[in-house]
Amino acid sequence: MTSLTAFSRSRLLCGTALSILAVAPALAQEASLVSDADGALDAYTLDPIEVRKQDPLGEAADRATSAYVSESELERASMGDLRDLFAGIASVSVGGAIPVAQKIFVNGVDMLNLAVQVDGVSQNNRVFHHASANAFDPGLMQAVRVDPGVAPADAGPGAVAGRVVMETVDVDNILQNGDNFGGQTRLSYSDNGDVAGGSLTLAGRSNGFEVLAYGKRVTGGDYEDGNGDVVLGTTSDMNVGLLKFAYQSDQGHRVELSGQRLTDTALRNRRANFGNAPWNPLTNVYDTERTIYSLRYENVHGGGNWDPSVTLGYSENEIGSLTPSDSAIGNTRSYSATLQNRFHLSENNTITAGFDYLDQKSAASGDFWGNNSPYEKSRTVGVFAQARLEPTDRLNLSAGLRYDWNSFTGQDFAQTGSAFSEDSSGLSGNLSLSYALTDTLSLRAGYSNVFGGYVVEDNFLFYQAWDYTGLQARRGENIVVGADWNWGGLTLGGEVFRTKIDDTRGLVLPAQNVVNSYDFESRGYNLGATYGWSSGFARLTFSDSENYVNGEKASSFYVLDSGAPLGQVLSLQVQQELAQLNMVVGGHLDAAFTYSHNANEADPVTKLEGYEVVNVFAEYHPPSLDNVVIRASIDNLFDRAYADRATYGGDYPGFPTLNEPGRTFSMVATVKF
Repeated sequence: MTSLTAFSRSRLLCGTALSILAVAPALAQEASLVSDADGALDAYTLDPIEVRKQDPLGEAADRATSAYVSESELERASMGDLRDLFAGIASVSVGGAIPVAQKIFVNGVDMLNLAVQVDGVSQNNRVFHHASANAFDPGLMQAVRVDPGVAPADAGPGAVAGRVVMETVDVDNILQNGDNFGGQTRLSYSDNGDVAGGSLTLAGRSNGFEVLAYGKRVTGGDYEDGNGDVVLGTTSDMNVGLLKFAYQSDQGHRVELSGQRLTDTALRNRRANFGNAPWNPLTNVYDTERTIYSLRYENVHGGGNWDPSVTLGYSENEIGSLTPSDSAIGNTRSYSATLQNRFHLSENNTITAGFDYLDQKSAASGDFWGNNSPYEKSRTVGVFAQARLEPTDRLNLSAGLRYDWNSFTGQDFAQTGSAFSEDSSGLSGNLSLSYALTDTLSLRAGYSNVFGGYVVEDNFLFYQAWDYTGLQARRGENIVVGADWNWGGLTLGGEVFRTKIDDTRGLVLPAQNVVNSYDFESRGYNLGATYGWSSGFARLTFSDSENYVNGEKASSFYVLDSGAPLGQVLSLQVQQELAQLNMVVGGHLDAAFTYSHNANEADPVTKLEGYEVVNVFAEYHPPSLDNVVIRASIDNLFDRAYADRATYGGDYPGFPTLNEPGRTFSMVATVKF
């Protein structure tokens, strides 16, 4: 049961924040805000509705439940990590404290079960289970969207529990109209761990040609948690680079080529996502590298029955866990291709149809395996069609079908040529509806049944021959029903959801080499409220999810790679412009209720303790330097000692979870030129 007593401080803070909201409109009337031409602040908005409007398909029924990261969140996470990026969306939880260990969960489901695309390129999410498969730099991103649960047919293969879409920055994000060259630089410093960072973006264009270059470097030491204890294995040593070329003709034909690389190399605990313990010593160098290449074609003026697009891509994740005596290297890579055409039946009615291809391989090498190089492979070919229709002014409908052919080859440790091989295929379908009952109240619902095929496994587990007898092709079923109410600057919304993944891949314990399948389920509800006034904005999100394995509640280990027992989590963000002071001030409350999932297991489990963490910030725009923004922030203001709810192991008594940083003072200076 949920313990409200443990959450009392959080309720007090919420009450304080809501009191601020109540007087904010009055403050706004006192602050004589003027138009941009007269010197008003160029503040980024927290409003996800504004971001939705920039999405060409933002009004489609299959986007009705999508969660958009706001402009403000993108900007403020630019020198941070994925936890900062998704801080305002309670249904998206990020645990792990450091980039190499951060894992993302959507509605309680591990992102391993979602289709993840960066610049249209499918990502191979599988990697060492003590490290992250989702090491992305927020500073690269111009847009991030999460489609939880129900995903359209053109989302690509493997979208059994939804999709995550990320788009990196373009020249148009950097240059103003009429400019042909420019850029921006950011410098940052955080006192907890003495973490320093810097990034530089350069952009240019001429006669239809565009080029953009981005580089980032972050270094620092181990941070302290809220107890004042040094958390070993949390040093920063990250390098990021992006190079993008594009050409767009007068007729709208656009070709874009991009390549990005992220490296993170530092001494970590043997299990990087666990905290300090005698049995988890600081002995391993985690040498991690993520590489993504994307080649895309589209016609930005496309219409009628000929509006094609083509995306070719390659992505690779490599982690080397190096010790003084030996090494173990895991490599996962994906080749992907999508060819599609959008048929414009009318202005608001389209059908997108096409073909996609995904070839994944998970391989191991290094001293640990000697002369063996075990691997698994999975290849999927799919055809799809997705209709997005507006039958009436009040009704939006989205429906799609896809069929996938999947072939899988299992690893054979002895390399005798007798590896397990299996082919499978299946049909997937989805239906989403959005109906406006009145001008202020709308209802929405979605359902999908998705073939997932066979997926490659964690290559750090390829240390013995496996028995694949129990392996089955997975299939996901998703349902969501919700409503939204808008009145003036106030928006209220809520939804109930259920995601069920049948034949999820697992291992029979304690054998560890016998593959089996189990049924995983996450269900719950999400609530949200946003309110905007003339000089500020507030956003509240709340999520409640529970995990089940074969119909029974399960703890962290038994839902590993499928989900996480999250319970109830809350996020509240507020920002207010103070035009007379050339400032924007605000704060963020991140909280979780105490949660007992009552798992009926042999291993002892304990309740997950509640926490509440307050972060505050102030941004200053020097009036004489309109291209400069200086941001000061205090994260974990009250120096709370805690591990994020999505961090592994908090439900096991005495387990050394990887705690988040304690009170941290940070400065970020951004200069555009």
